[in-house]
Amino acid sequence: MKFIGLVVNLDKPKGLEIAQTMVNWLEEQGMEVILAQKDPCDYTKGDVQCFDEEAMSRVDCVIVLGGDGTLLQTARFVAPDGVPIFGINFGQLGFLTEIEVPDIFPALEKLLQGVYQVEERMMLEAVVWRNGQEVERSNALNDVVITKGAFARLIKLEAYVNGEHATTFPADGVVIATPTGSTAYSLSAGGPLVPPSLELMLLTPICPHALTSRPLVISPASEVKIVLVSNQGPVMLTMDGQHGFQLEQFDEVVIKRAFYRAKFVKLKGRSFFQVLREKFKEGGRSDV
Repeated sequence: MKFIGLVVNLDKPKGLEIAQTMVNWLEEQGMEVILAQKDPCDYTKGDVQCFDEEAMSRVDCVIVLGGDGTLLQTARFVAPDGVPIFGINFGQLGFLTEIEVPDIFPALEKLLQGVYQVEERMMLEAVVWRNGQEVERSNALNDVVITKGAFARLIKLEAYVNGEHATTFPADGVVIATPTGSTAYSLSAGGPLVPPSLELMLLTPICPHALTSRPLVISPASEVKIVLVSNQGPVMLTMDGQHGFQLEQFDEVVIKRAFYRAKFVKLKGRSFFQVLREKFKEGGRSDV
């Protein structure tokens, strides 16, 4: 391992201070550190570059200092290039991050020694079709969500699986989630918990006004199409709760498994159920 990418959420307390210390330490070990383009290139007095799409071709690993939101954003950017991500929790629950701040330097030593495993996770790709034309394409690690705007009116949605009409329902929206996203919005909407080692898609209606509307478990090889039938105010498509696109009546959102996967560096060997016990019991972190 020679080239390390670094993404830092500078809104987190002590983020810049810890990043500067990490960069200095990594350079002392002979690593070349390449910072995320959105971050200021001043974490150290050394010669540090900013990484972009071209630099991804030579980055061996990206270290993320932040919460799950920062990690999700990074995954959407680097997953198509097959770059593994090592997450350090600066956030609250930190389902996707691997270690906490006090463990940084022992963990970095293991990383540079190659004492780790790489875990791959399924991602989704969503394409919006409007009047037969593609108008939006994006990817997600957690979920693709269609939700109504600020006014308290339900929206009517049609759901198709592999071209077959599955259900039509009025609701606040719908979540199409990966197993990784089963612990996020889908869980809050009543969806099941799914170990990330499985390959499947979850279709979870949000507050449906129909007794028969229940979460669906769908094959990962399936194509899901959601059609916005109603025209009652703004409706948004969001990817991992971060990237948004406004939908119009009769827009079709087609969701499939992405051809690439997110890769995560794992050191601890914790099981999915151990992480669930720890995170839900602790209720998150607030000391960083």
